[in-house]
Amino acid sequence: MDKIESLARELGKAIQQDERYLNFEKAREENEKDDKLNELLGQVQLIHMNFGREMQKGDEADQEKLDSMENEFTKAIEIVRNHPKMIQYEEARNGLDSLMKFVTGILSMCACGEDPDTCDPNAQDSSCAGDCSSCGGCN
Repeated sequence: MDKIESLARELGKAIQQDERYLNFEKAREENEKDDKLNELLGQVQLIHMNFGREMQKGDEADQEKLDSMENEFTKAIEIVRNHPKMIQYEEARNGLDSLMKFVTGILSMCACGEDPDTCDPNAQDSSCAGDCSSCGGCN
């Protein structure tokens, strides 16, 4: 195993020990155990599938049915989004996403020649989209 792969695996282990990762895993597991939440998610999926089937009928689709299903879907998804465990899950996921953006930001900056000890992805120009292919350089 080469040095970069070995370091990447060590970083992976460190990420899995980070509080943000542990919070995400705990929230994910809690959601999986919640029968009521899973029932709600199943309803959302069923409405979505039925809507898709009706849409496949093209010009023969029943607009009243579609409107009704869209209403049902909107209500069901709102209930899911406001479920306390789903809120906790989204917060935990956002925390892990922030960690991963920060880590990949450092790696990207280093690949562009920035100093690994001082580069700060949070200090980058907010107009940076992260794709360096058309970039004239950071800062």
